[in-house]
Amino acid sequence: MAANLSAAASPATYCKLVATASLWGATWIAGRVAVSEASPLAIASWRFLLAAVVLGTLLVLREGWPRWSSDEWLTLFALGASGIFLYNVCFLYGMTLIQAGRGALVVALTPALVAACDWLLFGAPMSPMKAIGICLAAFGCLLVVTNGDPYRLFAGEVGLGEWLIIGCAALWAIYTFVGRRGTRSLSPLAMTFGASVTGWLMLTSAALLQGSLFAMTATTWRGWSAIAFLGLFGTALAFTWYAEAVQRIGATRSAAFINLVPVSAVILGAVILGERLGLAVLGGGALVIAGVYITNRAGTKRVAGAIPKEKTA
Repeated sequence: MAANLSAAASPATYCKLVATASLWGATWIAGRVAVSEASPLAIASWRFLLAAVVLGTLLVLREGWPRWSSDEWLTLFALGASGIFLYNVCFLYGMTLIQAGRGALVVALTPALVAACDWLLFGAPMSPMKAIGICLAAFGCLLVVTNGDPYRLFAGEVGLGEWLIIGCAALWAIYTFVGRRGTRSLSPLAMTFGASVTGWLMLTSAALLQGSLFAMTATTWRGWSAIAFLGLFGTALAFTWYAEAVQRIGATRSAAFINLVPVSAVILGAVILGERLGLAVLGGGALVIAGVYITNRAGTKRVAGAIPKEKTA
């Protein structure tokens, strides 16, 4: 048993999670570039078509043609609806309204949200230190979305862009837990491919109804390059690595690495897009990251030497 756990938590798993967080940080920049040239629904549709083609090819070569049960199809549709369709609607429309770095700082709340949901819905242990970390991360998120003035939330002055990005955090928490269930019978590659296909069908249907799917004549090489990056690296590669990590080390510990996403996004946003965030927003982001770190450290100490709860299922 000890050998299996050692293999599951190998350094390669953590290296892939760090790389995944860096790639997802870059998707905020690519998304900001893409939405300046095309409709968010069209961008998301082409992104996941590209990802599905790559993932499907790899799946057939490695595992053969998929044969999914009705229960597995339901899981894949839930993943596609939450982590692909609705997430990308919130993500890309949110990018038309707020800065990429600021949006990524909001989504850094996700690991704390996952830990809180794991406790409330699945009975995961909750220590006082973990609770403090969750509260600290939530307060930091409040500072980010209100530009350092929490009163704006109660005055109804928080904009649609901020709420859309908060929606991203909630949807990714759902995707994480549904994905944990999915990896019990599906490989990470099969699960990511199935989610991409079902999500792509939903996005394409919405883009066709909107009439934007083929309205790409104004899209330059920069826009298409951003879409290609989103599909190949931000989806096909990063989603598969994330699913592998959830299968091997659990949802809560995998989600903790998302606190590296805003670091990557803020740095790239400043270098590539020339974005400059205020001290209050950066301070709130630092509180989010600190809260997530405390949450993860508390959870790690609690299960030290034991099998993580999700690994026993």
